[in-house]
Amino acid sequence: MNNPYLKFVSEYARLINEGAGCQLGGFPPVARSSLSKDAPRALVFSPHPDDECIVGALPLRLLREQKMNVINVAVTQGSRKDRQMERLNELRNACDYLGFGLIQSAECGLEKINVKSREHEPELWEKSVQIVAGIIADNKPNVIFIPHENDWNSTHIGTHFLVMDALQTLPESFCCWICANEFWAPMNNPNLMIETSVADLTDLVTALSFHVGEVSRNPYHLRLPAWMQDNVRRGGELVGGQGGEPPNYVFATLYRLQKWTHQKLETGKKAGRFVSCNDSLNLIFG
Repeated sequence: MNNPYLKFVSEYARLINEGAGCQLGGFPPVARSSLSKDAPRALVFSPHPDDECIVGALPLRLLREQKMNVINVAVTQGSRKDRQMERLNELRNACDYLGFGLIQSAECGLEKINVKSREHEPELWEKSVQIVAGIIADNKPNVIFIPHENDWNSTHIGTHFLVMDALQTLPESFCCWICANEFWAPMNNPNLMIETSVADLTDLVTALSFHVGEVSRNPYHLRLPAWMQDNVRRGGELVGGQGGEPPNYVFATLYRLQKWTHQKLETGKKAGRFVSCNDSLNLIFG
């Protein structure tokens, strides 16, 4: 008897091998409409160049559907000093492709963004906190994206606490949405699954390919679709409840959405949501 799953699995392998021969970067920016001067802003605090693409599904939808001014904040430019300028150039190209703005935290990015530095080098940490607080105060974002507090990688975890510490220094009147994301380690408590269209995912994979130095050694851009497929499996129950039925999505990204208000986090009332490509993002941000 012919096993139809042989062809199914073989196609996955074929596509990965075929994708390995695809061009890296060099694509013209995606056509986009201009944003209004007073467009609401979303800040994506990226621990490393490339995170803006990996967790960029919801930011990209905010740009395209809500006409938000999405700005990537390069917290670091990687740990290899000989690659920092090159990685910045790759990052600029990726952001230009997607239509994201870009803010550098420092000329070569911030250094020692980790919990160890937070605990043992308070002066250095406080300097970084003030830089991030200034970026937030200057931009007054409606939404901030950060890694969750247990995202395994030390710089991802450090970025989480860096932004949270910076928020504590802002006036009590400041409020915004905080959208935690994941990559290195899954969140235990996401409350939002955002479906991604084939067109949007194509653009995220393409933008990720601009990080040539990184994906040349590890072609993780080719595995982004599979990661988003697994998010649908996980999110069906993590977001919808144990034993819940996942929505009929092919690709999705998981987030934890909370409101920052009165200098603390409050879980949003509109939690535990599946948002399809056909749903308005006003469901969660309206």
